[in-house]
Amino acid sequence: MFLFFLVLFSALISAQELPPIEKYLPETYGGGTQNWSVSQSDNKYIYVGNNNGLLEFNGSSWTLYPTPNETVMRSVNVINDRIYTGFYMNFGYWKKNNFGGLEYTSLSDAIKERLIEDEQFWNIVNQENWVLFQSLNRIYLYNSDNEEISIIESEVGILNLFNVNGVIYYQDTTQGIFKIEKGKPKLITDFSISGNDKVVNISDTPDGILMLTSTNGFYKYSYGSISKWNIPAYEVLKNSKVYSGTRLKDKSFVLGTISKGIIYLSSTGEVIHQINQTKGLSNNTVLSLFEDSDENIWLGLDNGINCVNIKSPIRRFNDDKGEIGTVYTSVVFEDFLYLGTNQGLFYKKLGADEQFKFVEGTNGQVWCLFVYDNALFCGHDSGTYLINNNTSTLISSMAGAWNFKTISGHQDWLLQGMYNGLSLLEKKNNSWSFKHKIKGFDYSARFVEIHDKEVWINHEYKGLFRVKMDEQFSKILNINKDTLIERGKNSNVIKYKGDILYAHEQGVFTFDKHIKTFEKENIVSQISGSENDNTGKLIKDNAQGLWSFSQDNIGYISQSQFSDDLRITEIPIPRSLRKEMYGFENITHINNDKYLLGTTNGYMILDLSKINFKEHRILLDKVSVKYKGEEFSDVSLLEQQPVFKSNLNTISFAYAIPEYDKYLISKFQYKLDGFYEDWNNWTTNSSVIFENLPFGSYTFMVRAKTGNELTVNVAEYKFIIDRPWYFSTSAIVIYSLLLIIMLLLMHRAYKHYYTKQKQKLVEENKKQLELKELESEGEIMKLNNEKLIQDIESKNRELASSTMSIIKKNEILNTIKKELQKSETGNGGLKNVERIIDRNLNNKDDWKHFEEAFNNVDKDFLKKLKAKHKDLTPHDLRFCTYLRLNLSSKEIAPLLNISVRSVEIKRYRLRKKLHLQHEESLVNYILEI
Repeated sequence: MFLFFLVLFSALISAQELPPIEKYLPETYGGGTQNWSVSQSDNKYIYVGNNNGLLEFNGSSWTLYPTPNETVMRSVNVINDRIYTGFYMNFGYWKKNNFGGLEYTSLSDAIKERLIEDEQFWNIVNQENWVLFQSLNRIYLYNSDNEEISIIESEVGILNLFNVNGVIYYQDTTQGIFKIEKGKPKLITDFSISGNDKVVNISDTPDGILMLTSTNGFYKYSYGSISKWNIPAYEVLKNSKVYSGTRLKDKSFVLGTISKGIIYLSSTGEVIHQINQTKGLSNNTVLSLFEDSDENIWLGLDNGINCVNIKSPIRRFNDDKGEIGTVYTSVVFEDFLYLGTNQGLFYKKLGADEQFKFVEGTNGQVWCLFVYDNALFCGHDSGTYLINNNTSTLISSMAGAWNFKTISGHQDWLLQGMYNGLSLLEKKNNSWSFKHKIKGFDYSARFVEIHDKEVWINHEYKGLFRVKMDEQFSKILNINKDTLIERGKNSNVIKYKGDILYAHEQGVFTFDKHIKTFEKENIVSQISGSENDNTGKLIKDNAQGLWSFSQDNIGYISQSQFSDDLRITEIPIPRSLRKEMYGFENITHINNDKYLLGTTNGYMILDLSKINFKEHRILLDKVSVKYKGEEFSDVSLLEQQPVFKSNLNTISFAYAIPEYDKYLISKFQYKLDGFYEDWNNWTTNSSVIFENLPFGSYTFMVRAKTGNELTVNVAEYKFIIDRPWYFSTSAIVIYSLLLIIMLLLMHRAYKHYYTKQKQKLVEENKKQLELKELESEGEIMKLNNEKLIQDIESKNRELASSTMSIIKKNEILNTIKKELQKSETGNGGLKNVERIIDRNLNNKDDWKHFEEAFNNVDKDFLKKLKAKHKDLTPHDLRFCTYLRLNLSSKEIAPLLNISVRSVEIKRYRLRKKLHLQHEESLVNYILEI
């Protein structure tokens, strides 16, 4: 069993701390698998010769430009604004057009007939105004000034071409190493290598050149002699086949091998790193190498492209096999690095390139490693261990030892925070052991601090407790729970510079001793240049350094050298890339400026001395527009304030920051003046599309933030969306004219309308007046009628009076006549009196007077009666008038000076003349006429 566990837990675990590596696979860049050459332009864009053509990478997106003849792109070299490339039976250059795309110009077409059949161009170098293209048999020298091409021939073959500080070297297969002087080859050494070996790189030395071979390491050429450069890496190189190599700016070397990845050597030839597929590369065969302007190393692999941040302040140990697990704690003790993980305790010699070994008996969760009194304590899920000579001894079986705290005045005591409260360790006879559990507190005590004879305990869910103990630390005397402070996940309590700090994701608070409560005025507000309080969780390292862990940064808080202020060094590594265990963040000072940060699959080493914040510029890469429902078409980037058609109003902007550090995330922010004035929220998207923009003038502005640094520039693009035809100037003029005409017509129509209305109103008023006049006239007529009625009534009264007078007169005269007839006296005299009476009885003047009065009352009656009955005599008409007055026969008789009987006879005769029926009333008939 001992041998079984020894083999199981002492398995060698690779512990090489490697620089960050960014991987780009074919499905990412959209090209072929193999990548033969890498170069970089002045704007930091990366160009790669790929099986399928030329790849362009701007830091955000890849673009593939297929080879014109659909062959493999073998070589790339960016010189000024031209990207020179070589491939099967052709070489030339690509150049950016006004639209941001690349266009190819062939140089070899001019000498097409002079090319060798099946010729490919494997290398391109330049010097001054000359660009040299190397195939396996020739070197073509192109003069960029006069565009002339000359050729250097080789009888057997040319293996490689190099530019070493302005001197062009190449290797002839059989003759040796040549350099080119005045356009002609000059043999400098007949250096030859046995077998199929070849020179893959040439660099300079103070007294000559240094040649790297494929299988035999390095050789020096100095003062006409060749010598082997014996270096510590000789054995490594001897067992590797080097396909590509480059010497970096700091004089170190990177070698690309076939099947073994890359070998990184110091300037003196010591192996710094050996990185292969098991350690992070995408593939073990490295076809090409290139150091960019930021000292990143680009690897063109047999399957993919990798970028190694060789100068990054970050080194990472990845436990890809899961043999170590999640690192919760770490410490350096007696020149060993110890890692406490969820799988146990591991160790290795500090700084040594060796494997981690397992400390037997510690399998399980290791929560804390604490160095005190020249001893290493291990807080474990199953208890407390003492580590001595890389072996473990259990000194307390109380489960769940979270932490250890020293007690002032008691050097032989250690306070422990446990799963279920607090306990005490004691040193007796130079041996540490468990003393007792402290009574009165049974909650988990993961975060504990001792300050001013009080113990502060934070429980993420139950809150923050301030407890007082007895002198023997055997029981709790008093517990105060802070109910005002906000509790929550990932909160903790720490002691820093004599203050008690309570920290969580939403803020950091300082305990005020005078008012006995926490205040927002805290350590964070003292940080020079800090613009926000959201520093995240605060923890202390083993050297009493203070660190903050937020969503986007790790911050190291330190004292300023020139004032009492604190300063923070923010390392822009987002939590998504740190891959730490949230809530269990841990960091340990290793040595000098190096710190170890535990992660879920290993750890990271941060070197604060190498942190360098660079300036970045954002580039507007491409502008495209389209009609609705169609594809985008590129727009010239050089055109000043272009004008697009009104329906060409969907516009796309692509922008980039050529930054290739794996841990520097670029975020972008844009706004479109003329559409909305505010900057949008930060986003990692490197393009934006605005759809269906209305007509008007616009200015697109975009800026970026890499890490925590804003770009030094804001990229701008001004453009105009033209008015639609119905809003054009001519259309507006026409609209204006039409509007004027319409207004005139409306004015005329309104004028006509209002004139008509006025006329109508006048007429209505006239009618009203007429109506009023009619009403007045009616009133007058009414009055007149009333007057007439009164007159008629008066006339009737007069007529009645006259009639009655006549009747009375006639009655009197008849009476007188009768009386005279009786008288016997004087016959002659009495006869005269009777004649006078008769004359007065039949006086026509009375009738005329009566007729006039009757006509005044009923003037049309006699006319109607005459018209209707023409055969009526005047006596009949007179009789009818009396009937019209509705007089009785008795009343009529005196008027006619006849008897009543005669009146009745006259009635009868009149009925005959009027042709009345027996049943018809004569009086009614007369009255109805």
